[in-house]
Amino acid sequence: MSENQNTEWKESWRDEYLKWVCGFANAQGGRIYIGKSDDGTIVGISDSKSLMEDIPNKIQTTLGIIADVNLLTEDGKEYIEIVVSPSSYPVNYRGEYYRRSGSTLQQLRGSSLTEFIREKTGLLWDAVPVDNIGVQDLDQNSIDIFRREAVRNRRMDKEDLNISNEELMDHLDLLVDGKLKRAAVMLFYKKPGRIITGCYVKIGRFGEGADLQYQDLLEGSLFSIADRVIDLIFTKYLKAAITYEHDVRVETFPFPRDGVREAVYNALGHNNYAGSVPIQIRIEDDAMYISNRCILPPNWTAETLMEPHKSVPFNPSIANVFYRAGYIEAWGRGIQKICDSCRELGTPDPEYIVFGNDITVKFTALKPAKALDEALDEALNRHDDGLDVGLADLKVLKGQDDTLNELLNDTLSKSIIAFLRENPNATQTEIAQNLDSSLSTVKRAMRKMLSSGIIIREGSRKTGHWKVL
Repeated sequence: MSENQNTEWKESWRDEYLKWVCGFANAQGGRIYIGKSDDGTIVGISDSKSLMEDIPNKIQTTLGIIADVNLLTEDGKEYIEIVVSPSSYPVNYRGEYYRRSGSTLQQLRGSSLTEFIREKTGLLWDAVPVDNIGVQDLDQNSIDIFRREAVRNRRMDKEDLNISNEELMDHLDLLVDGKLKRAAVMLFYKKPGRIITGCYVKIGRFGEGADLQYQDLLEGSLFSIADRVIDLIFTKYLKAAITYEHDVRVETFPFPRDGVREAVYNALGHNNYAGSVPIQIRIEDDAMYISNRCILPPNWTAETLMEPHKSVPFNPSIANVFYRAGYIEAWGRGIQKICDSCRELGTPDPEYIVFGNDITVKFTALKPAKALDEALDEALNRHDDGLDVGLADLKVLKGQDDTLNELLNDTLSKSIIAFLRENPNATQTEIAQNLDSSLSTVKRAMRKMLSSGIIIREGSRKTGHWKVL
């Protein structure tokens, strides 16, 4: 017989082995043998009398449980058997929680500890009552945002919301025995970080790799954050491509606004805040990543999320209020709505990545308009010695990948501009030869410059000339 999920051997007793007793109690129970070597050989103990008194007392006073402690004899050698039954409530050793897993002892921390306590007690994290914060301490602006959104999204009637804040908290099931639930503090308290660290959203704009260009931290109640975060992303962090349809200006962002909003609100509503890690939004030219801590239901995977599934919120109290505000769905349709918004924009479906206790949704950016790319390519390739095309013909497009600043900071673009100012009648072949560059590279650079309105071609393709704007 060897050590396993329910068996542990120790040659002698040490008080630190109370951790193993704690681990067995928090798992399936088990037996610890004192006086056996690692290979199961009985080596015996010399102080059995005192240990038979000390071990039961220490287990009871330190762990608060009772274990059977038996004195056994084999081949004239005494050894002790400690029989630990599984506990129906969490057992801790000096404030730390341990659990037996296989033949190892694991200390539970963060989200693992949260889920363990949830399993043992049935008490959800966001349902725990909070001391020293009352309804009068909640942020009125956050409550007003909820009332506004609940009416606007037709999840509640205005008449039903015309009640006091305390009545509203009670109707939203955010009070227990007269105390606010943790969910109420997260949703409506101005500084929830006082009771849980990491309660904020971090947004960063990145270049290549770890090149962080700028960032924002959004703190406050969940409703305060939700009210600001989407506008901030789409006004500060993203640039819209500009096209014209029948002389009407059309702005197209690289990511679907409805899908991003749904994903961000899902992160806010279902985040495991006990992990003390903020929600993080990483924005690049080609992709956006929205990440949060999570504990998925048993046997759920990233693939499960992309299939039809029922709604199993990690924070039911928070999710209920978010649903009433119209921020999230109650039937597990949120991810389907995200996919639909991506398809409507013309981007791939989002990709869900589950790694440990983290979940990330990746949005792929919309590529520049194919119609304009094809028109530019045709114009550039139509005749090597010039372009009989101007800005008005191509409907100017300024995409996030082809901004004026990026082009003007490009060395080749600067060289082309300088050369064309001195040689406006030059062909692309002559430009490539004089700048010691390939013709394809020059054509590609000039196509970007043309689409961004830096240069135009005036006149016919034989007698026309370049003009730097």
